[in-house]
Amino acid sequence: MIPKINNILYTTGLGSGTPHVFRYALSLAQKYDAKIHIIHGHEPMTPGAQHVADLYMVEGTTGDVYERAIVEIDKRIHERLERLCAKETGSDPQGLERVASITIAKLPPKQAILEEAKKRQVDLIVMGSHRHSVLSDAMLGSTTLKVLHSATIPVLVVRIPDNFQEEGF
Repeated sequence: MIPKINNILYTTGLGSGTPHVFRYALSLAQKYDAKIHIIHGHEPMTPGAQHVADLYMVEGTTGDVYERAIVEIDKRIHERLERLCAKETGSDPQGLERVASITIAKLPPKQAILEEAKKRQVDLIVMGSHRHSVLSDAMLGSTTLKVLHSATIPVLVVRIPDNFQEEGF
């Protein structure tokens, strides 16, 4: 039986390869008449960073400043992803209708991706990967490796070419 792809989760860390990887998700969405759900996860402030902020700010104001900054950052990320979608879907008659959701999660990327995949009941995760050394992967791990080892659905890993740069992103 040939699997049906109805929902695709496109993951992005907003690096230079973002448009390159999005085009794969868009191509699959066009081929299978599927919806794309976009997820970007970012870590909450670490206790160490919180401590440093507390040292240099008026007592009791850190939380408010942090929350306002996060709201502004999330707004900018969302706008950036909307611009990407508009640019890349411009030649597609159904264009932006293919993008069903854009989610900015205040979670570690792996957790954000896996939770969103489950929530949206996606059939495929599409994510990018840069070339890493064996040592860096062994010491730090990458989000892609973590998702590959934990996902219960297929994951398409798109290799981002070395030194990939694109104007306007």
